[in-house]
Amino acid sequence: MKKGKIIVLSAPSGTGKSSIIKRLLDYPELNLGFSVSATSRAPRGNEQHGVEYYFISHEEFKHRAEAGDFVEWEEVYPGTCYGTLKSEVQRVTEAGQNLIMDIDVKGGLNVKKCYGDQALTIFILPPSKEELERRLRGRGTDAEEVIRKRLDKADFELSFAPEFDIRVVNDDLDRAVEEVRTLIMGNS
Repeated sequence: MKKGKIIVLSAPSGTGKSSIIKRLLDYPELNLGFSVSATSRAPRGNEQHGVEYYFISHEEFKHRAEAGDFVEWEEVYPGTCYGTLKSEVQRVTEAGQNLIMDIDVKGGLNVKKCYGDQALTIFILPPSKEELERRLRGRGTDAEEVIRKRLDKADFELSFAPEFDIRVVNDDLDRAVEEVRTLIMGNS
């Protein structure tokens, strides 16, 4: 069985990355699979271990991070870590599926460093900073302080775009989806 590729999509909040991934899932020929992330937080509601996340203690998470078990991880809040286990990447790709990863820019670059040519890193760009701000405000879900933080973080994230294999400008969702689909097909 042919080993699957790793497809990483990274982007600032508001660029449409999640919308692109959701649309890509409608293409069975892409043979996309997901890894289950690990977290040190407790399950919420009906979340199940091994389904939504692998729920592990903060101590075990830190131990596994030090042991090199993660391809990428981050302590998002004090005591609350999220990350992708190398074993999950292996599980999906060895089953012949292309692993699609929706992760932050630093995590995306770590995946490329670990997996080299097996990984295709794609950075989704907004058409402009003004359009990004318009999209964030148009959601109507965030307070002004949150929007400002997202825009400041976007400046930082955009500085990493040149380090990604490919950059796709999402000025038209249909076109961006087709461009990413074509990239995945060409790299499968």
